[in-house]
Amino acid sequence: MFVGHAVGAFAAVAGGARLFGCSRERSLALGASAGAFAAAPDVDILYAPVGLASASGVADVAESFWSAGNLVHRAVTHSLVVGTVVAVALWLWSRARSGKTSDEAGVSLLNTGGASPLLSAERGGALLALGGLVAVAGVVSGPLGALVMGAFALTSLAIAELGAHYGDLGPKAVFFTALVGFVSHPFGDLFTGEPPHMLYPFATRLVSDRFVLAADPTLHLLGAFWLELLTIWLAAVVYCELTGRSLTSHIHGRATLGVAYAAAALAVPAPTVDSSYEFVFSVLAVGAVGPAPLVRRVRRSRRALDGDRTLTAVLTGLAAVTLASVAYAAAYLAL
Repeated sequence: MFVGHAVGAFAAVAGGARLFGCSRERSLALGASAGAFAAAPDVDILYAPVGLASASGVADVAESFWSAGNLVHRAVTHSLVVGTVVAVALWLWSRARSGKTSDEAGVSLLNTGGASPLLSAERGGALLALGGLVAVAGVVSGPLGALVMGAFALTSLAIAELGAHYGDLGPKAVFFTALVGFVSHPFGDLFTGEPPHMLYPFATRLVSDRFVLAADPTLHLLGAFWLELLTIWLAAVVYCELTGRSLTSHIHGRATLGVAYAAAALAVPAPTVDSSYEFVFSVLAVGAVGPAPLVRRVRRSRRALDGDRTLTAVLTGLAAVTLASVAYAAAYLAL
């Protein structure tokens, strides 16, 4: 679901901004900011590679990775409470960065010859709020929780700075895209694994069990996988619309090779959410039919891929993976 969080927020914000009259460029900037913020909560898996040290073999790598990562995964950073506080902190930080004491008045302080006390207070308030979250995480979840919260805060600040610098996003835009990104993220995790602790640091659980799409665990996994693919396709449609491209013209016929993945139903054990690695890694590998020919061409010509060819590679690979998953499902049901 890592990709789904980002592209889902991108599609919702960029598409919504365009519907409300924003320019294509502005819509793309807002969508990119929301997508980046939506991906930020998954910085909590930074501890997961520690688990690789205890892996005894190739088959144990994934299990060891997630066993370590799940010590704090979907808890500290996947909270609606934490996300809201961080969004407000980023708004304060962005107000100070913009050099204005009030969004309504728009009074510039860039030429006052010194830092405004109010601007210093806003930036100090942002750091105090973020530092407070780190302290709370340390009390509730120990040093590892504090480390993860600190990484989340720094990552969020970096995204806000990049959005302001490259996307010309003001305080309100930063706050809105951050809030959408942070708040939307945990809902995308309700179909896989353990539900996020949405009210962290409070003990109350908003959702205690994952949402089940089908009684058959394999069909449930396939359903969750298709939700992810649907989200990515939606983002692709929005991106193509905002950049004036035709989606279908960027899907090459070689994507149909993905149908051959149906044979994997005979070789890959029926996957579930708790044992999905062989299926997920192998079906995603089918996507290589998208960029593979272009990579060879780049190696021969030593020229970088342009935007259209890159989009063709991505969409062709995505179509191949989609067809592969449908073919696998058909074969699974037939067997």
